[in-house]
Amino acid sequence: MPKHSETRQLPYSPEQMFDMVADVARYAEFLPWVTAIRVRSNSDTEMVADMIVGFKGLRETFTSKVQKQRPDHIRVDYIDGPLKYLHNDWTFRPDGKGGCLVDFRVDFAFKSRVFEMLAGQVFDRALRKMIGAFEERAAVLYASSSEAGAPGISNSSAHSAA
Repeated sequence: MPKHSETRQLPYSPEQMFDMVADVARYAEFLPWVTAIRVRSNSDTEMVADMIVGFKGLRETFTSKVQKQRPDHIRVDYIDGPLKYLHNDWTFRPDGKGGCLVDFRVDFAFKSRVFEMLAGQVFDRALRKMIGAFEERAAVLYASSSEAGAPGISNSSAHSAA
């Protein structure tokens, strides 16, 4: 059951990062392997969405509930799809320098042992690619309003595959 937690210091405000992560409808524009998003319902505090993911001929749909606590926390809970469970948390904290600290945690398990073994082999690489896509998206959206420079100023991470 892959688990990962990480903190990144970014030169954008917590509100900017919250808005970008909460904009699930646009994930297909920048996240690798996401081919489509269907938003079933959306309010200021909660969203239910289907994310269609495709990779080398495989195509899966993940349905999740996204709880939004503006401006500092987003929690994603898995509803349906090929997983046993998925819990994902984003926390956005001011860094005291005009940017923010983004805490990211994910914990999930596949229903299928075959998928679990495959995921374990590529988990770190895939996760780095997806986190990088969020950082690149923030740079595209907010770099002109930032004075602190490139994203990913510092990185502290811990990973375990249990």
